[in-house]
Amino acid sequence: MHKLTDLNPETRSADATGANIERLKALFPAAVKDQQVDFAVLRQLLGDATEDHQERFGLSWHGKDQARQLALSPSSGTLRPRPDDSLDWDSTANLVLEGDNLEVLKLLQNSFGGKVRLIYIDPPYNTGRDFVYRDAYKDSIQNYLEMTGQVEAGRRTSSHQESGGRLHTDWLNMMYPRLRLARELLREDGIICISIDDGEAPYLRVMADEIFGAENFICVFVWKSKSGGANDSRHVAVDHEYLVTYGRDAEAAVFNRDTAAQVSTVYNRSDEKGEYALDRLDKQNLGYSERLDFPIVGPDGTTYRVRHRNSQQKVARWRWSRETVARRYDELVFRNGCVYTRNYRKDGAVPRSLLVDERFGRTRSGKTELTQLMTEQVFDNPKPTRLIGHLIDIATGAADIVLDFFAGSGTTAHAVMQRNAATGSQRRFILVQLPEPLSPDSRHTRAAAAYCDRIGRPRTIAALTRERLHRAAATIRAQHPVSDVDLGFRAFRLDDSNIRTWDAAAQDLEQELADAVDRVKPGRSEADLLYELVLEFGLDLGAPVARRCISGKQVHAAGDGTLLVCLDPAVNQADAVKLAHGIAAWRRELAPAGDTTCVFRDSACVDDAARINLSSILRQQGIARVYSI
Repeated sequence: MHKLTDLNPETRSADATGANIERLKALFPAAVKDQQVDFAVLRQLLGDATEDHQERFGLSWHGKDQARQLALSPSSGTLRPRPDDSLDWDSTANLVLEGDNLEVLKLLQNSFGGKVRLIYIDPPYNTGRDFVYRDAYKDSIQNYLEMTGQVEAGRRTSSHQESGGRLHTDWLNMMYPRLRLARELLREDGIICISIDDGEAPYLRVMADEIFGAENFICVFVWKSKSGGANDSRHVAVDHEYLVTYGRDAEAAVFNRDTAAQVSTVYNRSDEKGEYALDRLDKQNLGYSERLDFPIVGPDGTTYRVRHRNSQQKVARWRWSRETVARRYDELVFRNGCVYTRNYRKDGAVPRSLLVDERFGRTRSGKTELTQLMTEQVFDNPKPTRLIGHLIDIATGAADIVLDFFAGSGTTAHAVMQRNAATGSQRRFILVQLPEPLSPDSRHTRAAAAYCDRIGRPRTIAALTRERLHRAAATIRAQHPVSDVDLGFRAFRLDDSNIRTWDAAAQDLEQELADAVDRVKPGRSEADLLYELVLEFGLDLGAPVARRCISGKQVHAAGDGTLLVCLDPAVNQADAVKLAHGIAAWRRELAPAGDTTCVFRDSACVDDAARINLSSILRQQGIARVYSI
């Protein structure tokens, strides 16, 4: 039986550096020796024989190297379940995670890496108000505990403690590692949309080009966030915000049609395939290409050519290449001296980058919507669900995962529930929100703090996020009483690991040895340990966990039986035999697709005989991966 320690890969979040080295090794094996990169060899293999640093286009700021390393460093924290803060814990697959999103994004890598279809975030705009994300490069968990007041010296820091470029530097250092980690969570066809205003938009674009690749930039949606007012503006009344949008791989990204858009095309013809309009094969607005300027001979022998404005200026070209014309010749329509294709009617239109209609909502409508739900105004500028709902409609399928790691008031989850209820879809949401304190002494948070007091909730933004989702679920359930969509969520909270690590430098070595007998920290429950193991082994936090009593011991099955866990504090020799056979029988019943890992509490076995019997029988029954914590 192998002991799980903080040195085991299974007990740490994804090793981004190691994964990158493995990718390099696959491409350039000569440049990687003993898991170390020989950068001189790598440069030569890439055709660069010089050692001198060459200036390149990009965005540089103080702390960027540390921010990059921060994204690569693993987390030793965990997420502790909070069923009392949840809604429909046993049946829901949605997640609401409370904690610093940097640490949480690291913890999600094993379970959700490459699985998220849409990420929408509305980060701090860096407009002069404080934001609390003060990342410590050595110990992010300790930093989180300080920020949330769980240890002494908890404090907020201002993004405007600047000299020179400090204003932008703090914000960039905060965003860079989070976007790095977010990229790894996206599917190959995944999309990220980042709300921002004019202040940081230029820097965000250049930074995101580096993280996601300039070739994966899709567009900037321009959202009309205000309507009317602002006549006291100094220069120009700014009525818009941006949604900067990238794909994990823009070539793989697919957008659904905007079914609510007004379509101006007149479909005045029809055949066995449906209604259609004729669309000219030659276009003047696509840019001239000599390769796409060639004669096409019609069925009657007539030669058709691209129509330019005049003989001196070539500006038009065919939309199809010679090869495509030859392959799809039967689809062409020749009439009135022009070549056409049939444009069949489709529902809706290609999504547009200008989001100016009232159907996308305004900041005012988002505030009104939330005030009606909460009965009081507790957030200043929440996004409207109509805006996020539009993104969900055009960028996701019926069973995709939507992530928001600056959850704020919870608009994204609310919009997912609304769209699911309206269409019968099964999209899932994952929210991450820092439990940022709400102070009754601050004019910006005074009303929200008082509201939390009245409803008996902690004075944090995360508590208000969960409250909104409880109320939104009740409202949607009343509007769709026969719908069986998932309107619940499982709540978790970031904390340090439930398992003690050996401290060789401890002053009280005798106490350290005594603590090592049972490595579980005081006050940590069986559920805490179970879900830490679920995270460590890369299983879904939202998936059901089955339970069965075997030989008087509670056994948990996660991942359809790929992880079996028994955390009973006492297993004697007789128990061990019955328990091992019972676990093996249950595994055969579950029939997991892959290998099974079994985990027990290290201090549970009363003697070596019980430990040996337990692990030996399990191995004989085909369960080779047996661990203790």
